Amino acid sequence: MKAVQIKKYSKELQTEINEIPIPTITEEQVLIKVKVAAVNPLEILNITGAVKLIQDYPMPLTLGNELTGVIEAVGEKVTAYQIGDAVYTRLPLEHIGAFVEYAAVDAVALSPLPKNLDFLTGAAVPLTGLTAYQALHEELEAKAGQTLFIPGGSGSFGQMAIPLAKDLGLTVIVSGSPEAKERTLAAGADRYLDYKTENYWELIEPVDFVIDTLGKAELDRELSIIKPGGRLLSLIAGPNKRFAITKGMPKPKQFLLGLAGKTLDKKAKEKGVEYHFIFVRSDGEQLKEISRIIEKNQIIPAIDPRIFQLEDSNEAIQYVAKGHPQGKVLLRVDLKE
Repeated sequence: MKAVQIKKYSKELQTEINEIPIPTITEEQVLIKVKVAAVNPLEILNITGAVKLIQDYPMPLTLGNELTGVIEAVGEKVTAYQIGDAVYTRLPLEHIGAFVEYAAVDAVALSPLPKNLDFLTGAAVPLTGLTAYQALHEELEAKAGQTLFIPGGSGSFGQMAIPLAKDLGLTVIVSGSPEAKERTLAAGADRYLDYKTENYWELIEPVDFVIDTLGKAELDRELSIIKPGGRLLSLIAGPNKRFAITKGMPKPKQFLLGLAGKTLDKKAKEKGVEYHFIFVRSDGEQLKEISRIIEKNQIIPAIDPRIFQLEDSNEAIQYVAKGHPQGKVLLRVDLKE
């Protein structure tokens, strides 16, 4: 079967398509015929090795972190799924590889595809959905009545985080481009700020939480609007010692990530705020809960209109790297329309 792979980490965003065997499943896995795989900024981090302190992969590495597909075979101990089921997943961190024709996946990482989504729109959910779910429930420990601000939250992350936060009973404020205002308010945001004309740090009363999607350059402004005792969670600014400890990393990695995150922790501490970082993991049970919210609210994620096949993986990755897609970028593996 065809697989999109790299042979080593490199700043050159180049992949190659290789022929590899169809994987053999264990008794706790299923074999999925991949329909669609999503292309994310995480793929770029995997190619460059930017996250190898968190997860270092043996080579060659098959790329891709989330997919939709149909189950072709079921392991002996798998009882929750059967051949022919439509499923979606964020692949386990240690065993990524969605840019393939067939994937062997642990059954505990799966969820049935939401009833209101197809293979295309479903592929836009697992990574951002689980990131939002784990951010809200585990990192922020958010409760009803609290307030969340997401700067730059009008993209693919926000379209999942907003309804999940509203399901928890949070007040949600978002900043983003003027073009995304109506779409973001329709997703459930309580207030929307146009970043081109409104400075959120001058307009927002102190909030309980900020989820940072913009990076280190924005942290000082984000910290300035968080209540003492609140939390700043970044998706991209980088890990710290807290992250290493909660992930059960060995002492040497705790030390290294402690050094890497020292400045971030210091800035947060000066404001009486906790700094957190998240690197999303697979979790089928959480994905089922996300599916419930998707179906309840009839959420349909935006997908970019450009059509890429598996053979177009380099072009798709470059497209994501250059920024500003109009939704999730997808590889149609077994969908030709």
